[in-house]
Amino acid sequence: MTLAPTGPLALLPSGPAAADGPAVSVVIPLYNEDENLDDAMVELLRVLDHLDRSAEVILVDDGSRDGTAARARFWQTADPRVGVVYFRRNFGQTAAIDAGFRASRGSIVILMDGDMQNDPADIPKLLEAVAQGYDVVSGWRKDRKDKLLLRKFPSKVANRLISRVTGTDLHDYGCTLKAYDRDIVSHLNLYGELHRFIPALASQVGANVIEIPVNHRPRTRGKSKYGISRTVRVVLDLITVMFLLRYLARPMQYFGRLGLAAMGVGVAVTTWLVAEKLLLGHGLAERPLFVMGLASMGLGVEFVCFGLLGELITRTYHENGNRSPYVVRETQLPTAWASGS
Repeated sequence: MTLAPTGPLALLPSGPAAADGPAVSVVIPLYNEDENLDDAMVELLRVLDHLDRSAEVILVDDGSRDGTAARARFWQTADPRVGVVYFRRNFGQTAAIDAGFRASRGSIVILMDGDMQNDPADIPKLLEAVAQGYDVVSGWRKDRKDKLLLRKFPSKVANRLISRVTGTDLHDYGCTLKAYDRDIVSHLNLYGELHRFIPALASQVGANVIEIPVNHRPRTRGKSKYGISRTVRVVLDLITVMFLLRYLARPMQYFGRLGLAAMGVGVAVTTWLVAEKLLLGHGLAERPLFVMGLASMGLGVEFVCFGLLGELITRTYHENGNRSPYVVRETQLPTAWASGS
């Protein structure tokens, strides 16, 4: 069903098409944002109209159950700068971001939410920072308009923990509004909840990261789709990120060290107890420490085996990759893009 523009929608101009690819791609993951999408697009396209470079918008419908898909399709037909990726079901924010990255064609990729809490007026600031030589420009919601106990305090704790573990120090990993150089985006493989760790993952491939304050606005319609309930998943993914940053290409270095340490403890304990039996006549069967020593040696062998399996999996990952964790139902790419005035 084709939806007719309402209110300010009819006021948006459509500029002439550029001859080559866009300079900027704006990627927006969406899940049940029917109430916000129209106003968000009006605001965004007005900002893009005044950019000094060409731009496109990639909307990703993450299996929404309201009218988001229909509104997204309207915008794809109403403005040639807008494209849409439709998921067959809800695969999560990380999958939607990854799909948007893959569909985008700009040399700079801007990522933002569709709930109107991110301010499109900050996009020129992000682009200016990229022009200064930064590969990743991360937004910092310095004056965050969220509840203290449910959102702001847990986020502050999480940001400190993530910064410490990853070595990439940011005040606000959870801010979606970010700008990425195309080369960095092309080296990212996202799954799980890894979207919030993108700056840290980008640093793994040598990205130059900076954080700048951006405007944050309170949510006035709808409700957040991602609350404190995902904390456990984020913590588990943080462990994954720590492993990826340090041992992705050399898992034996991690498991092998654990294995050698466990075997060393087991051998030392067992040797000591055997020496006591030979020299002092102490029994072994009734001593729990002897069982613990044998178990430690067995655990060490298992860790070494895990390391070997990890090495095999790593080889498989690098040689037979390109497996997507989501399924796209349909993709409609922008047919044109325009430079602003």
